[in-house]
Amino acid sequence: MTKRIITISREFGSGGRFIGEEVANKLGIKYYDKEIIGQIAKESGLAPEYIKENAELSPKKGIFAYAFTGRDITGKSVEDMVYEAQRKVILDLAEKEPCVIIGRNADYILKDRDDVLNVYIHGDMPEKIQRICKLHNTSEADAVKMINDIDKRRMTNYNFYTDQKWGKAANYTLCLNSSKLGYDKCESIIIECV
Repeated sequence: MTKRIITISREFGSGGRFIGEEVANKLGIKYYDKEIIGQIAKESGLAPEYIKENAELSPKKGIFAYAFTGRDITGKSVEDMVYEAQRKVILDLAEKEPCVIIGRNADYILKDRDDVLNVYIHGDMPEKIQRICKLHNTSEADAVKMINDIDKRRMTNYNFYTDQKWGKAANYTLCLNSSKLGYDKCESIIIECV
């Protein structure tokens, strides 16, 4: 079956967002990343700023923040409500049109569909550090801290909501090292698989 939906999970600094955007452009399909934030905010009733900070990343406190965070009468935390809104938005987008969806556990949310290509982009630390230093105009030490912090928060969120291990090859159709392959090759491999 032809793959209509491409999900891209990625390590911070691997260029996964850039690769996804280029794949969408070359295929002439929609690209969803930060654009989803407004839809999730509308669905959840929470502020877009809150969604931007929390829809893909765990609280800075880590996994225990999920377990001990405040819950409403139904037992749901604010993070649970954000995740449910995010899930609904991603399911609706996948029904509506072919697209590339960056992060937000989309690979897991769409796991029961046959028309999804799940991609995980990772990279080697030296290249990721250089990329983050350039993009954020920061020192190498700050880049390492950003990479470690953001990836840890992505992993915690993913592991909590999916009961799977973030970055584990078995969870994805393709795992690509952007440092070894380069962005253009990653894009062409994804397009070929579609």
